Amino acid sequence: MKTQVFLITPPFTQLNTPYPATAYIKGFLNTKNISATQADMGIEVILKLFSKEGLIDLFQSNNHHPKTDNCKRIFALQDEYIKTIDSVIAFLQGKNPTLALQICQEDYLPEASRFAQLEELDWAFGTMGTQDKAKHLATLYLEDISDFIVECVDANFGFSRYAERLGRSANSFDELYLALQEEPTYIDEVLFSLLKKKIETIQPELFLISVPFPGNLYSAFRSAQWVRKNYPNIKISMGGGFPNTELRSLSDARVFEFFDYITLDDGELPVELLVEAVCKPESFEGQFKRTFLLENEKVVYKNNSLKPDYKQSDVGTPDYSDLFLDKYISVIEIVNPMHRMWSDGRWNKLTMAHGCYWGKCTFCDISLDYIKLYEPIAANLLCDRMEEMITQTGQNGFHYVDEAAPPALMRALALEILRRKLSVTWWTNIRFEKSFTGDLCLLLKASGCIAVSGGLEVASDRLLKLIDKGVTVEQVAKVTRNFTEAGIMVHAYLMYGYPTQTVQETVDSLEMVRQLFEVGVLQSGFWHQFAMTAHSPVGMYPEKFGVVKETETIGTFANNDINYVDKTGIDHDKFSFGLKKSLFNFMHGICFDYELQEWFDFKIPKTKIHPDFITNALEETEDFNIKPTAKIVWLGGKPLVEYFTKTKKGNSWEMMTLTFHDKKESFSIQTGKNEGEWLVQILDKISSSNSKIYSFKEIKSDFETHLEDFELFWYSKPVNTLREFGLLVL
Repeated sequence: MKTQVFLITPPFTQLNTPYPATAYIKGFLNTKNISATQADMGIEVILKLFSKEGLIDLFQSNNHHPKTDNCKRIFALQDEYIKTIDSVIAFLQGKNPTLALQICQEDYLPEASRFAQLEELDWAFGTMGTQDKAKHLATLYLEDISDFIVECVDANFGFSRYAERLGRSANSFDELYLALQEEPTYIDEVLFSLLKKKIETIQPELFLISVPFPGNLYSAFRSAQWVRKNYPNIKISMGGGFPNTELRSLSDARVFEFFDYITLDDGELPVELLVEAVCKPESFEGQFKRTFLLENEKVVYKNNSLKPDYKQSDVGTPDYSDLFLDKYISVIEIVNPMHRMWSDGRWNKLTMAHGCYWGKCTFCDISLDYIKLYEPIAANLLCDRMEEMITQTGQNGFHYVDEAAPPALMRALALEILRRKLSVTWWTNIRFEKSFTGDLCLLLKASGCIAVSGGLEVASDRLLKLIDKGVTVEQVAKVTRNFTEAGIMVHAYLMYGYPTQTVQETVDSLEMVRQLFEVGVLQSGFWHQFAMTAHSPVGMYPEKFGVVKETETIGTFANNDINYVDKTGIDHDKFSFGLKKSLFNFMHGICFDYELQEWFDFKIPKTKIHPDFITNALEETEDFNIKPTAKIVWLGGKPLVEYFTKTKKGNSWEMMTLTFHDKKESFSIQTGKNEGEWLVQILDKISSSNSKIYSFKEIKSDFETHLEDFELFWYSKPVNTLREFGLLVL
């Protein structure tokens, strides 16, 4: 029987892990008994290019002879690259770990210009193990080959994107359409050879191409063009993050020379209806969900199905079968431990909640359904999916790809992981809100959370208010401190060039960031320049934010990024290099004593932020009042109990010693016999391995049925010791 659906992610996204969209859709199609096969064409093209045969072919097909000294050197050393490439790729796939010893000797790999930066990073290797150092050197080696490809074979090549400029701000389809009329590039031909084998084996009726980013768009069109030419009976559809944000006002009919359909937003129901239309035309009633198609040479948008979208509980578990899970390659571009998580190691991707629970940030596309429609998934169902995926993939690392994971759901998920005694590693994206107390961070850490990323955006309270972020810089500092002290790494998304942002605010924002790194509560960050998008409050109501759109014309192709004029007239571009260079150094724990002026080659004003602003914010004492509804959880184990009698001035008391063993150390507390016996039974009740969770009010009530003066006991030394070792108030 023919396979009904073939799903691909076109080149290129990540090297270390598959982009999850096709796995999500395949998981859903499984629930409908629709046969589907998927492929990540990005990793498959990379593995074909970066192989012995691939490099032999690459050097022979060198279209433009090397012009730069760097590429002349690589070309001259081609035999060394051909000899080492298969071993290096196997090492980066985790299959050849002993090669690290040879790579680290630094006389094994051929070296070109990328290795020049090594002198600056020598200090970092003291803190890196041999495997990590070798991964970093192997990454530089691959980047050298990439430089050669760009100069001599295909100028559009990039490891995590391809011909990205053709997809960025493409209001008109003209430039991309012209590129598609040209002869296929070297990379295109590699892609076609792989697609041919797949199509002939799978024989699909419907070909679905997921386009998450602008850097996948050109390859998506090339794939569609090639399939249409060679297999005209196969219907072709595009979905994913790029069309969801960019193609909502599509009107250029030429797009449908390549595609039959383009679907928007959640793909489950639109794809199910497309399968009906293509595979069961006799029973199809002509109803589509959020689908563009061509009728009478005109682009029409059909959303005439009355079926509601599927609830998150009904979409199934993402299915990673068919993907080459053991062949992804881990690279280390930057030695910062948090930053590398995007490129090192394979992660199973899951979502805690559809949409964003906050949904107010004015730079964000909050008018679109994928953010606007908030629907959390129950913690027990999330854990069911995690267990299924561990069984399927053999991997217990999870990246929750939420817009912003809800703190209450993170707490419930952590408790469920602990109750099931799952051994997992996970990380996610958050808002730096005050719900993330020290105790909640300790709970998350205990469940396997190792890192969070969140938007500090512009580190200025005036602008955070304008963004409607719902946080202050002081609050962000406290939350990042709580995560850091719990042993969870923190990455901050930073923004510059927000409407009405002054030069002074940019400088002050940099000073805030400098201080956050200096006190050690941030481990990683990335500066983005503000971009105005059509579906954000700034894009929809620019006059409220002091900016003017350059044009009201809606593009016939992509229509998301909007060119605008900021009334301040400030050129924010010029700050880019200095902000990024300073951050690179801060991430490596150096240059905190530099004057901010040293990062810029033009005059900037002095910062108005007090040099101890962050330190002072972190010294403020927290409110210790416990709400009656607060949940009390014990992360530790059962104590060993010993009774003894304490005598003083002729009086004697029966006492207990409770000895606890945690993973790192042992500790003891002493209490009166009655209090100790109550404590033993209550710790058993509130253990994280139990499904019932007790509130502070319930614990107090339980104590008071046996004993007196709960407050005196709760704030006593024995309980304070337990609070240090895993007695949490949530």
